[in-house]
Amino acid sequence: MHLLDKMIDKRIARYQGGLLATHYAEVENMYRQIRGWRHDYRNHIQVLKSYAALGDLESLKRYLDELDTDLNTVDMVMKTGNKMTDVILNSKISLAKSKDIQVNADASVPVALTTAEIDLCIIIGNLFDNAIEACMELPKEERLIRVYMDMKNTQLYMSFTNTCAGKKLTKHQGRFLSGKGEGHGYGLIRIDTIVERYQGYLSRNSEDGAFTTEILLPQ
Repeated sequence: MHLLDKMIDKRIARYQGGLLATHYAEVENMYRQIRGWRHDYRNHIQVLKSYAALGDLESLKRYLDELDTDLNTVDMVMKTGNKMTDVILNSKISLAKSKDIQVNADASVPVALTTAEIDLCIIIGNLFDNAIEACMELPKEERLIRVYMDMKNTQLYMSFTNTCAGKKLTKHQGRFLSGKGEGHGYGLIRIDTIVERYQGYLSRNSEDGAFTTEILLPQ
């Protein structure tokens, strides 16, 4: 069984590593677009000056609208101060919004963390995926995910809250059971294992219509 667990962990690590590479590629693409926009900044100014000199306010307004739209497409939702966290959060926030889920996120993270990148990817990725899945059982107007991340002394604090259908969940042997059926819920166990390995703190709380997970990881 011990050997089997190691094989499963290696497969999950490869899978998560692939996701990590994809997320990095997405953010790097954002950065390239931003650098390209800045490079063209002087040209944009010249065009705007030309329209202004001609008194062509309609063309000036249209060009400004196009620039505004272009800038919004490359502006990241979150800038936490830590690139790894930016990669994961922005990817998941984009996914949530594509599913008509409102996301309120407030995150401030140090540039350097002792938490391994793959572990951070697993924790945040699974928390977000579970929150998204729970929200999808609700009407669009009731879907909401709140994310808060910050340092508390020497520990990284994470709080994820999502709206959900149904009443308060109950625990079985100290754990909330996954509602996805047999064979699911492994992501929750992975999170528990990682937090335990870092000797951190984890709390899950279920209320009518909402579910919250809080995590503290020593740094």
